[in-house]
Amino acid sequence: MGQTLLKKVWDLHTVRTLPTGQTQLFIGLHLIHEVTTPQAFDDLRLRRWPVARPDRTFATTDHIIPTRDRSRPFLDVMAEDMLSALERNCRDFGIPFWGLDSERQGIVHVIGPELGLTQPGMTIACGDSHTSTHGAFGSVAFGIGTSQVRDVLASQCLALEPLKVRRIRVTGTLAPGVYAKDVILAIIERLGVSGGVGYAYEYAGDTVDRMSMDERMTLCNMSIEGGARVGYVNPDETTFAYLKGRPFAPQGEAFDRACAWWRQVASDADAVYDDDVEIRADDLSPVVTWGVNPGQSMHVDGRVPIPAASDSAVMDALTYMGLRPGQAIEGLKVDVAFIGSCTNGRLSDLREAARIVRGHRVASHVKALVVPGSVGIRLAAEAEGLDQIFRDAGFEWRGAGCSMCLGMNPDKLEGSQVCASSSNRNFKGRQGSPTGRTLLMSPAMVAAAAIEGVVTDVRRFDRATAAAAGTREI
Repeated sequence: MGQTLLKKVWDLHTVRTLPTGQTQLFIGLHLIHEVTTPQAFDDLRLRRWPVARPDRTFATTDHIIPTRDRSRPFLDVMAEDMLSALERNCRDFGIPFWGLDSERQGIVHVIGPELGLTQPGMTIACGDSHTSTHGAFGSVAFGIGTSQVRDVLASQCLALEPLKVRRIRVTGTLAPGVYAKDVILAIIERLGVSGGVGYAYEYAGDTVDRMSMDERMTLCNMSIEGGARVGYVNPDETTFAYLKGRPFAPQGEAFDRACAWWRQVASDADAVYDDDVEIRADDLSPVVTWGVNPGQSMHVDGRVPIPAASDSAVMDALTYMGLRPGQAIEGLKVDVAFIGSCTNGRLSDLREAARIVRGHRVASHVKALVVPGSVGIRLAAEAEGLDQIFRDAGFEWRGAGCSMCLGMNPDKLEGSQVCASSSNRNFKGRQGSPTGRTLLMSPAMVAAAAIEGVVTDVRRFDRATAAAAGTREI
């Protein structure tokens, strides 16, 4: 009987089975940032423990840093303290750190793949829930809490519950204007925000096979929003082509040997799964969230639910969002447009948004900003002139960081503003205001909303743009 990638990688990294039934799992790569590490390092000092494998630990700063004025000290005292602590801890424990003056700085889940640290067959941990992103490369990657960050620093191991595997096959062809973000939002809407509890999600099918690594990372990034601890895609030639030549990837003949081993890590053709789900790509449209969790979403041309009187969760979400039962989501006014995050702040995301934006102006009432996921992406985008396209349209072009994905830095919603966001969570207060409202969508959809000033079906926007330019309809 064949094995899944999860089973193969899990077994290869198992140190022992604990009396609790948990697995003591060796962690091949530990990524850290400023938010979940201060207490972990304090614990090490208190117990006089060293970092077990500083050679397998890498640090960056992303969550709390300003994306506009980065002069030190930060105005936010807590943010300054967090960054200062990370700088001190990395220096004292011999951990590589990419800070504000480094061209390798960026969101932790962007720079790991970008630098070739993320590789197939690895176990990867980070004190951030969206560590599942790295599974796009055929790794088993998961977010951990501060106490577990301490455990990995001290021992390079974690105690974890074994996981079941659900294969999610996406088949068929995505229509123009439909993106990986729409696919994962549709999956979460179908299976629920708790549907993946106890599971790893293996994304498969011919649609996924054709996806770029950026698209696969978007899928895996939001696995946690569906309740799954892990999300992954089997490594293939697309994976290997992406990794070739990256700074931390194997080089020369070592790369060829690595590819041969990486191919063996993929799930066997006769692997048995605990569950199997099919999603038809041909049935998908651009998706927008209407509620207060990523599972509360709908096609952009649909209407929000009309809840039963007993459905308090839907009623609460509609009330918070200021929506009427049965209301169309298209045409809803937006105040802020945010393109960025570890979900959709990569170069291909910026290219697609710039394609929509080119030749247009942001609506007068909309504040629009673009935040690249890393310094490397920012520099590459500027080399292509994407920054100027956004600036000409009225977007703010910012430095790399988590930015408005979460309210831990100066980029925040104010009052009850409605934000069209390419990020991953639409929880109450997520973007910094306790009454702010978030609509998750693809970067292209955010770009269209910024220009029109309302939620807009990017397919219709695309057709109008093409017609005005005298080009063929797309």
